[in-house]
Amino acid sequence: MLLTPVSLLMPAPLQETRPVSQTGGTDAVAQSFGNLLQQKLDELNNLQQQADALTQEYFAGKVEDVHQVMLALEEANLSLQLAMQVRNKAVEAYQEISRMQI
Repeated sequence: MLLTPVSLLMPAPLQETRPVSQTGGTDAVAQSFGNLLQQKLDELNNLQQQADALTQEYFAGKVEDVHQVMLALEEANLSLQLAMQVRNKAVEAYQEISRMQI
């Protein structure tokens, strides 16, 4: 695994963003956000499935390294907690917007 040093003087470059076209701009942003959300949920699901498979292999005696199993379980758990917090913040934002008077 290659580690890059962190420096405040030389920040890491940001990802390139594509300009949103004037026609259908909100549709493109919504679709882009939807695709990103779906991709991250798929990654979360894969982490959960990998942790489950590793646990089953450990119980079957195929994997002897309990640390590997525990790391996979903890990574899946932390990812799920993060997803739940993002969901909670999104629900809070929606509720706050719905309470606004126009």
